[in-house]
Amino acid sequence: MSKKKNTLLVSCEQAKHICDKMQYGEATLLERLKLRFRIMWCKATKSYSKKNSDLTQLCKEAKIKTLDKEKKVEMKRKIDGFS
Repeated sequence: MSKKKNTLLVSCEQAKHICDKMQYGEATLLERLKLRFRIMWCKATKSYSKKNSDLTQLCKEAKIKTLDKEKKVEMKRKIDGFS
């Protein structure tokens, strides 16, 4: 006789991974449900999720821009020229 595994219970580490996936919009519906269930009773996961959400919001508000590849290569050439 086999035991039926409870599919809604996840470890704290699994919950953190799901939380990170949610930040990038990669979590499935089942994963989101598992995370919500864990957040209801785990203070550590709830805190991690809150901080992750805050970080995501700050990054969106910052409107961070990166250099394109050509500019990076140009800067590297200039830095290497000073060595």
